[in-house]
Amino acid sequence: MSSTVQTSGAHGSRLVALAAGTIGWFALIPYWLIAVTCRVALAQVFWSSAQAHLANWQTTLFLFNTDYRLPFLPPVPAAYMAVAVELVVPPLLLLGLATRFATLVIFGMTLVIEVFVYPQAWPTHIQWAAMMLVLMANGAGPLSLDWLVRRWIDARSTPKGGQ
Repeated sequence: MSSTVQTSGAHGSRLVALAAGTIGWFALIPYWLIAVTCRVALAQVFWSSAQAHLANWQTTLFLFNTDYRLPFLPPVPAAYMAVAVELVVPPLLLLGLATRFATLVIFGMTLVIEVFVYPQAWPTHIQWAAMMLVLMANGAGPLSLDWLVRRWIDARSTPKGGQ
């Protein structure tokens, strides 16, 4: 009976070691890969929406007068603002330029959509929000123009000659 317990214990220890090793591998996923994935995914969502809105502007205006109506903004300016955001933010995300600020803009837009337009779409919006929170908290990562700009600013602000 004790040999059965020992075998189970040894098996359990190997399982724990395997799980710990696997978790260790997950910890090696580089942040740049996470950030690029979030940036590309979000850019695709908002760029696709802009293209759909621009494909038929009359339908877009109709939707902003009916389904997308906001209690605090007239439909026509709301349509122009939404499409402008959907056109400007995706290239910024792909380049990793002003990423935190660009992401803050679409985070706000997503909140407005969630609260006033499509509250039933929260499962999708919460996934977008999770990616946005990663980018707002940690930035675009080293594979971005933000990273290059930051290095350039740091190099220029470092005194020459050790002073």
